[in-house]
Amino acid sequence: MAIGIGRRQFITALGGATVAWPLAARAQQPGTMPAVGILWHAGNPSEEQPYFDAIIRGFKDLGYVEGRNIRFEHRFPNETPDRFRDMAAELVALKVDVLVTVGNITAPYAKNATTTIPIVFLFVADPVGLKLVDSLAHPGGNITGLSILATDLMAKRIELLRDIVPQLSRVALLYNPAEPSAGQYLKEGQTAAAELGLNVLPFELRSLGEIDGVFDSMAQDGVHALVLGPGGLLFQGRNSLQKLALRHGMPTCGWSRETAAAGLLISYGPDQVDMAHHMPAFVDKILRGTKPADLPVEQPTRFQLVVNQTTAKALNLAIPGTFLARADEVIE
Repeated sequence: MAIGIGRRQFITALGGATVAWPLAARAQQPGTMPAVGILWHAGNPSEEQPYFDAIIRGFKDLGYVEGRNIRFEHRFPNETPDRFRDMAAELVALKVDVLVTVGNITAPYAKNATTTIPIVFLFVADPVGLKLVDSLAHPGGNITGLSILATDLMAKRIELLRDIVPQLSRVALLYNPAEPSAGQYLKEGQTAAAELGLNVLPFELRSLGEIDGVFDSMAQDGVHALVLGPGGLLFQGRNSLQKLALRHGMPTCGWSRETAAAGLLISYGPDQVDMAHHMPAFVDKILRGTKPADLPVEQPTRFQLVVNQTTAKALNLAIPGTFLARADEVIE
């Protein structure tokens, strides 16, 4: 399923790819090449896949080729708070033309680092609640981007697990407390669970080295299933999470196709690869003279339900046919 911009808008954007760079070139000083700083969250490009390739492909589809008519400055903080702050400041000191942030945790660091350089965020859960923008329609200031509606989908993910896990009563919510929206994740999860007659037990994960101990604690507390709170740290550790969830016989719901493909039982959320591919359109508009304040924040309007049938079999869990019929994709 597509999200963000509609198919007609997306085709229109691609149709304008051949003229994107000439317009961008006229917005720059003669003889200069625009520089785009990208503040990631993980430690290297491979840990940011498939989003790293999707972003670069998005720029290419708009006519931007690194070294020819654009320069990228990538920074990888590896989920370290001090490095987020230092690398955001470093990109600002380089006077990049646009600063891109990837992940919920990175955007506040960028906003604190500059009030003048345009900022485009990607995968932010609640940009208004985080006070990144004044409103979705009228961001104001120097920042705009794409939201993933992460906190708003917690209720749906818990409901989906209830539909396929017999006698579900205790659900774990795993989250990184360093995430700016951590409190909102927990609030939404607890409210949804109460409405469904379930108990939500919060578990913090501050580093990947804590994963084994956290799963042991879940088992001791009699948890029946697990919902992941969105965040770069949990994405970085998705393969370890999958292995431990299987070891403990714990059905788990993630937030994107990439988490289900890594082996989690199900996922529900926007097509984040498509979002990453579309993000460069924001940068392109800014390079051509549009102010971030005049670019409304985009939200997904369609969502993907993905079921990993291989994981279901490993858990000895029979997914009802009616549930599989609702899925956008079943991974065999």
